[in-house]
Amino acid sequence: MSLLCVGSVAYDVIELPGREPVEVLGGSATWFAAAASLFTRPSLVGVVGDDFMEDDVAFLQRRGVDTTGLVRKSGTTFRWHGRYHDDMKGRDSLKTELGVFAEFSPVIPKELRRPDILFLGNIEPSLQGLVMAQARDAGFVGLDTIEIWLEEGHLNCLLRLLPRTDLFYLNDDELLMITGERTILGAADKLLDLGAKAFVVKRGEHGAMLFTERHIRLFPAYPVASVVDPTGAGDCFAGGSLGYLDLIGDVGPGSLGDALAVGTVVASFCVEGFGPRSFDKVTPRAVNERIARYGEMVGFDAPSVLKALKEE
Repeated sequence: MSLLCVGSVAYDVIELPGREPVEVLGGSATWFAAAASLFTRPSLVGVVGDDFMEDDVAFLQRRGVDTTGLVRKSGTTFRWHGRYHDDMKGRDSLKTELGVFAEFSPVIPKELRRPDILFLGNIEPSLQGLVMAQARDAGFVGLDTIEIWLEEGHLNCLLRLLPRTDLFYLNDDELLMITGERTILGAADKLLDLGAKAFVVKRGEHGAMLFTERHIRLFPAYPVASVVDPTGAGDCFAGGSLGYLDLIGDVGPGSLGDALAVGTVVASFCVEGFGPRSFDKVTPRAVNERIARYGEMVGFDAPSVLKALKEE
């Protein structure tokens, strides 16, 4: 199997409560690839400036990430500056400097144009469409978005991509914004009517919800004792889930629920660390143990309960 991700590779300036701002490696493709590398060897397409440190490229390569598609251009690397609220849930975007990312027009190397799984990070929908055109034979397509691409001028382009997307990642605010509905269930029905095949609604500490035409599945967040930095959790959720699908070589409906459970566990490691490099400390044994515990937490023997109720 093969997994390709296209998105931003950046530096984030993070302000956490009670701490001074710290610049750290970031970007949707970086977080995704770092998480997916727990299970497979993803390929990455992105752009960085001539200020991007070789040590950060080495970090990705050391984790088994193929950086053939990482292009270096003259200028500065994309930077985002964010400040988290005391509750570690809300945050304010203080500054965004696109640098060379402003002119990013992804070109997929020929040898990467037929991936088994393609993930489109939260870049402009027109660029996501450009990638789809170059990798039209991708076996499975996952797509993420952010609020800025749901405004007039971008939304119609995004909606045109949905019928070609196998799994759409978005958060609850974005779902309501796209559909104009007030409830998650009402918005979910409308998004399916708009052409979505399957989509997963990310709800932070409340977990995630998977919607298809036939099913709704709930995935509670894995409980952690302390949240250090929630940046990148959504990308890690996607990276863990699609990395697992690439590992098992099965993108059928029956594997999707397991993959999202794995993604939920991977996201829990993300929030406990600071920056993508924290994944260097995550061992396969730790992942396996947490997956086992998560399975025990969400286990519910519905047939036995229903049988008992009938016997009453």
